Amino acid sequence: MDTLSRAGGGKRHAMLDLEYSSHLLRLLAEPTRLRLLLLLGHESLTVAELTSVTQLTQSRISTHLARLREAGLVLDEGVAGSNRYRVDAKRWPHDLLPLWNLLSERVDDAQIAQDRERAAEIVRRRSLRGSWAESVAGRMERQYSPGRTWEAVSRSIIECVEFGNVLDIGSGDGLLAELLCARCQRFTCLDLSPAVIEAARQRLAPYPNVDFKVGDMHALPFAEAAFDQVFMLHGLSYSADPAQALAEAGRVLRPGGRVVVATIARHEHAATVAAYDHVNLGFTPDEIADWLAGAGLVIRDCDERARERHPPYFRLITASADKR
Repeated sequence: MDTLSRAGGGKRHAMLDLEYSSHLLRLLAEPTRLRLLLLLGHESLTVAELTSVTQLTQSRISTHLARLREAGLVLDEGVAGSNRYRVDAKRWPHDLLPLWNLLSERVDDAQIAQDRERAAEIVRRRSLRGSWAESVAGRMERQYSPGRTWEAVSRSIIECVEFGNVLDIGSGDGLLAELLCARCQRFTCLDLSPAVIEAARQRLAPYPNVDFKVGDMHALPFAEAAFDQVFMLHGLSYSADPAQALAEAGRVLRPGGRVVVATIARHEHAATVAAYDHVNLGFTPDEIADWLAGAGLVIRDCDERARERHPPYFRLITASADKR
């Protein structure tokens, strides 16, 4: 039984009690949920269509829809092989209707107006659509499809690559090694934490070509020119001296080898990253490029490549450089 059915002891025309009223107001106080509610009061839409209209992620929309559905504020129904959501205010308690009428008729907002225009266009084009792929063309990466994940893409691309002797600086518990080691001659995990290295050792026990080392990225315990490729994925967030860390990466790289770096761009979210033990607030692409060049490396690429879709919207720098 949904929340609306329980309100007032299950009587549709009963007065709303304090507990339910408070719950309802908390639901409506969240801007995204209110936005979805007003949109679904206007058109019946699928999750994919809501994603297209709002430009929000599918997971975020699904989470909010679950809350609204649990409260009985939206219904879902199968139509033409898809699951569409809608608002049916006639099913709501009678005393809730004045609030809904106020919201649906009096809210005058540019975002809501734009949502409704996009929704109307989607509804108009429904009859012209064919396959699922055609319906999400142009925004396919934002949609869920069984088996279509970034991990699947990554694992497929890796099958086309051959690595030599690889070092992963700041390896953590060995995720990168698990992805790449089958395509490597040797793969070495290095991390400052003995506990983390032990977790990597257990995780990668089935792979005989993986080595483990506890060590500091600023003073790598390896000889010069020991590796064909060096990865430093997010390790710089834990570096108080990033220029020295990248100089060490260059030192242990063989001539013709490559360093690959991924790190967070400069930001102002100290409180957020403190929980993850970061010791700096990110970098600029120019800083990363200068440090790589200072390590005697030739820059292939260094720029901001991605932006996270959730607050605080961290930006990601990726860089690669070769040793002469």
